Amino acid sequence: MIENPLIGLASILIVGTLAQWFAWRLRIPSILILLLTGFLIGPLTGILNPDSLLGDLLFPIVSLSVGIILFEGGLSLNLGELREVGTVVRRLISIGALVTWVLSSLAAYLLLDLSVSIAALLGAILTVTGPTVVIPLLRHVRPTARVSSALKWEGILIDPVGATLAVLVFEAILAGQTVEASSMTILVGILKTAFVGTLLGIIGAALLYVPLRRYWIPDTLQNPVSLMVVVAAFVAANTLQEEAGLLTTTVMGILLANQRNINIRNIVKFKEDLVMLLLSSVFILLGARLQLSDFSQLGLDSVLFIVVLIVLIRPAAVLVSTLRSELNWRERAFVAAMAPRGIVAAAVSTVFALELVEHGVPQAELLAPITFFVIITTVAIYSLGATSLANRLGISQDDPQGILIVGAHTWARQIAEALQSAGCRVRIVDSNWTNIQEARMQGLPVHYGSILAEDTVDELDLNGIGRILAMTSNDEVNALADIHLAELFGSAETYQLSPRSTNNSGRNDLSLELHGRYVFGRDITFTRLNQLFADGAEIRTTNLTEKFRFTDFRAQYNDHAIPMFLVGKDGHVDIFTTDKKLEPVAGQTVISIIAGASADPTKEPVEPAEIKA
Repeated sequence: MIENPLIGLASILIVGTLAQWFAWRLRIPSILILLLTGFLIGPLTGILNPDSLLGDLLFPIVSLSVGIILFEGGLSLNLGELREVGTVVRRLISIGALVTWVLSSLAAYLLLDLSVSIAALLGAILTVTGPTVVIPLLRHVRPTARVSSALKWEGILIDPVGATLAVLVFEAILAGQTVEASSMTILVGILKTAFVGTLLGIIGAALLYVPLRRYWIPDTLQNPVSLMVVVAAFVAANTLQEEAGLLTTTVMGILLANQRNINIRNIVKFKEDLVMLLLSSVFILLGARLQLSDFSQLGLDSVLFIVVLIVLIRPAAVLVSTLRSELNWRERAFVAAMAPRGIVAAAVSTVFALELVEHGVPQAELLAPITFFVIITTVAIYSLGATSLANRLGISQDDPQGILIVGAHTWARQIAEALQSAGCRVRIVDSNWTNIQEARMQGLPVHYGSILAEDTVDELDLNGIGRILAMTSNDEVNALADIHLAELFGSAETYQLSPRSTNNSGRNDLSLELHGRYVFGRDITFTRLNQLFADGAEIRTTNLTEKFRFTDFRAQYNDHAIPMFLVGKDGHVDIFTTDKKLEPVAGQTVISIIAGASADPTKEPVEPAEIKA
């Protein structure tokens, strides 16, 4: 067993990061690998004992980490998303949470043979879903905007609600109160938590907003100061009302995310990286605390309990919460099939179980293993089945091949038409209203707005869209668009036209992280394409066969052809880029630009006036 604290802490960071990497390589939710890794180095091998390593600091560290995680979650919430799903979200975190609590408690009492008090506490803990699992799943599945918004908001807001409910039930158990007294205690506690958490959340956000707005904090200190304020607000709220800190940090994140006067991009990026480390460490620590004996008492009744949670309780809560809502039945079905539990359930159950055991409360030792069993099982079931279910319901697409085209000028619309005719889903975004009108008249799906605006990505319907191709006349906008969307699509699926040369050698010296992948050729810039189309170039679609291969295509058009896209029979789309050589084969379709008779694609074009796109 590791007894040296330095080695122990370093081991947690190393193992946690490696577990995240393995999860990425295996394309499965990281929480599964993290919990199993913690279980491996803890009870299975005895390498790590978190209680011996951290002592009394273990649970304060876990609690503070959860607060920071929820602050980062709040930073991802846009109030504009509530226009369509606000009613659904409010019901999910109120009526839906109540239904989940009551039915889960009843199921635990009947199926697991738990006492009324422990069953009520377990039901309260299981009202929370897991934003640390839900949000990555949504990014992978990419359901419709309404479904994505509803699940994201629920996943983040339900955590402080559920944690507060669990705390109040826990306090009622320790106080030995009657049902009537417990109900009043819970009601008063919820109101007090809501007041304290919201008030300190507003104050905490103001303490960050004002100094940043007045430039009192240098760029180098923005991240440390923001972390300081979040931690201080969390501790202050928890001091006034237990677990109010979770609501405080969530409110802070939401308020900062929805203001328009200060740039918080650096803070968001810092919190994302920090949360990744915190998640890895917390799940490893909590998984390592479990004991093999804890699971020996779990049997078929536990499996049946989880089946009831998934098949009956979650659908019932969603059904009540979505009555007369804008969601159609397919969207409701997907929301009903998405309720994995995560970090808050793990942390709260571990803390409460330990304290209840110390107070001699019967069956308290079952709380943590049942919760962890629910976490592992629900994460596995929901994550493994989410993509296929979304595809069956028609609200998403596995491995989306569609292309988001930035720029709706004349030849960008022609390219979009060719892709659409070849069976590829496209969507065009542009801030030029005339271009948008022309594209709409051509039957192309469009969105009016700047790709760099904060609300644009949230408002876009990206169902079936898996990559971005920036083709505006502004090289900087193209690069910024790809950087902006890299988090959503991944850097491998961000593309742009090659920029005009920035030095005498004809090379562009921008770092790789400052632009997307260059398409069609190093010298195929906006200026060159604009000149080619002005000289009569056209877009052609060519089917490759055994008798007419890509070499024949090259020989026929020589240097007058610029291959752009390669579409397979299965709908898979490849883009010709400067960093990857494609080998087209028979059965595929090449979409290319063919220069006009008077045009020479190798001729240096004359720089035109800047065209707004």
